Amino acid sequence: MTTNSHEALNFLMNEQPLISVTGLKKHFPVTGGMFAKSQHYVRAVDDVSFDIREGETLGLVGESGCGKTTTGRLILRLMEPTAGQVCFEGDNILGYSPKQMLAVRRKMQIIFQDPYASLNPRMRVEEIVGEGLLIHKLATDRRERKEKVRQLLQQVGLQSEHLYRYPHEFSGGQRQRIGIARALALHPKFIVADEPISALDVSIQAQIINLLQDLQQELGLTYLFISHDLRVVKHISNWVAVMYLGKIVEIATCAELYAHPLHPYTQSLLAAIPVIHRKNNAEPAKVSGESSGPANVPDGCRFYHRCPQRTRGCQENTFPLKSVADKHLVACRLY
Repeated sequence: MTTNSHEALNFLMNEQPLISVTGLKKHFPVTGGMFAKSQHYVRAVDDVSFDIREGETLGLVGESGCGKTTTGRLILRLMEPTAGQVCFEGDNILGYSPKQMLAVRRKMQIIFQDPYASLNPRMRVEEIVGEGLLIHKLATDRRERKEKVRQLLQQVGLQSEHLYRYPHEFSGGQRQRIGIARALALHPKFIVADEPISALDVSIQAQIINLLQDLQQELGLTYLFISHDLRVVKHISNWVAVMYLGKIVEIATCAELYAHPLHPYTQSLLAAIPVIHRKNNAEPAKVSGESSGPANVPDGCRFYHRCPQRTRGCQENTFPLKSVADKHLVACRLY
């Protein structure tokens, strides 16, 4: 997002955001093979900007490999960005020292996609959930730490006897509840939920989404909810940002984006949602080909080769996010 479009989004939101991301980039150098004699980069995240107000949820959607997870990890500084700013509560945390970041990490947590791989199989639940309390010295002794873990488990729908079990003794949904309890242990303000239900059975997904919403209302949490399932994003989000090959191509309030999708890529994503009957027998937007991937980003509009409404100008020019309607920005030559 360009500076002007970022200022436009701030104006639309009309409030100081809890999280403000500006010009965020992550370029991975590629060596060997066909790039052995040249300098080449995978532009996984390329000039991404957005804001999230306190107590709200921004849904970040797009195909696999578009840079959604990398964006979430950059915000938390689990990965170091190539360029850009990440402001939390008004301060740019990318310039923070490790000691300063230790204090910030209490306020910023993550729920991982795989509820089993993210849990240490050699640790009991009491140790997994209580590890953050131990590191940040939020309990005076083991008895107090155990009691706090017990309360956290009850908060996410688990029982006291689960304290002494190992991850392999739980179902997928229960493991994700443990991951949520671990994220809540330090009383964070902001949580990156990185596809938290994609590895779960459909019957369990709704339970986890309802739990996240209940916790948000109870604790005043702010979410970056990363997903490729637009039905789930519609249910949980206040704002939705659509990402394609490392760039945000459209951002709007949830109601506005689902009612009036503007970018051809957004239209194709929404058209791909299975429905029994389409209104007026409307045909979904047809998109040909596959994404070129972040290692081979085309010049001009990155969606050019797949767009059913492309022109020569799209191949030669890039289009920054532009405010085209109330609380709605899009990056497309059509607007």
